[in-house]
Amino acid sequence: MPPKGKKVTEDKKVILGRPGNNLKIGIVGLPNVGKSSFFNTLSQTDLGKAANFPYATIDPEEARIPVPDERFDWLCSVYKPASKVPAFLTCIDIAGLTAGASTGAGLGNAFLSHVRAVDGIFQVVRAFDDAEVIHVEGDVDPLRDMQIISTELRLKDIEWVEKELERLKKNSKNLGSVSLADKARKEELATVEKIYKCLVEDNRDVRKGAWTNKEVEVINGLTLLTAKPITYLVNLSERDFVRKKNKWLPKIKAWIDENNPGDSLIPFSVALEERLVNMSDEEKVAEAETLGLGKNASALGKITTAGYASLDLIRYFTCGPDEVRAWTVRKGIKAPQAAGVIHSDFENKFICGEIMAYDDLKEYGTEAGVKAAGKLRQQGKPYEVVDGDICYWKSGQ
Repeated sequence: MPPKGKKVTEDKKVILGRPGNNLKIGIVGLPNVGKSSFFNTLSQTDLGKAANFPYATIDPEEARIPVPDERFDWLCSVYKPASKVPAFLTCIDIAGLTAGASTGAGLGNAFLSHVRAVDGIFQVVRAFDDAEVIHVEGDVDPLRDMQIISTELRLKDIEWVEKELERLKKNSKNLGSVSLADKARKEELATVEKIYKCLVEDNRDVRKGAWTNKEVEVINGLTLLTAKPITYLVNLSERDFVRKKNKWLPKIKAWIDENNPGDSLIPFSVALEERLVNMSDEEKVAEAETLGLGKNASALGKITTAGYASLDLIRYFTCGPDEVRAWTVRKGIKAPQAAGVIHSDFENKFICGEIMAYDDLKEYGTEAGVKAAGKLRQQGKPYEVVDGDICYWKSGQ
């Protein structure tokens, strides 16, 4: 039993991945599966050079995509601000990976370094037939394509982990067991050996392993490819997407359940998205109703929301007549660091935050109503920001 008067506090779970709030998601897949066309519709630009040959995209293209949020829309309708700034997801279009990329085949080394630089992955999987769009492997087989990418990412991780093991073993020859520094280096070596076992013997991606907080910190220092969250985007023909049927979908779901259980799968159709992107809002609603898909036929909002969530990102709001703005922060962030996203002075000279929950504002209708109900809270430095909080920060001079 713990000593009397002492609180038992659970260690806060360390999140896999690069610390920070400016996180990026990379669009990955084999050549000619619809990556660049998807990026174009997502960003409503033609930045990603969609072309019917491998390596049409070599330098990764980047775009900031607004993340749809009904709460943000409602706050804008209440405050009627001069400026409206939603939350954004930064997406990068990365060139097509091919078999052998981990050993430098194609443009493998450059591509994998681009994947290493992002924090999460949208993996586009082709499940449509089209004789006019060549497939780098000759025919359409999404399971083979998924296995190729999984293998290439894992092989590159194994290569990096082997180099790290070599370095640590070289430096550990003269280690004693007395100093804290020696003990820490031994623990680091044991963690890297455990990572190697996960990849080689267990044949699992690093993000699917069971890790302690200390081990996660070591993994984060290695920026491994298989530690990044993956959302699988299955590119269907428009016909298959509308009728919600495709022979590959159940097999793809089974592959994910077996190899990477828990990862998200979202079917969509680049062909349909390309048609919708040039329509007005009224035309989009009419088209969705014609297709029997309710009021919204596009899957892009669902995709950006899933990508944002996969990176453990949340948002809080600042509201007033001048501006309603959504600020993106990492889940688990404390109040001073959340305030610092607006300006570093807010973090350095933090006094407190006046916080109200979005649901309370919606229930009581006005800030005065929230205050009268005793729901406006003053929170200090230990406060952990919750998704949807409406915050006013106070800082010193």
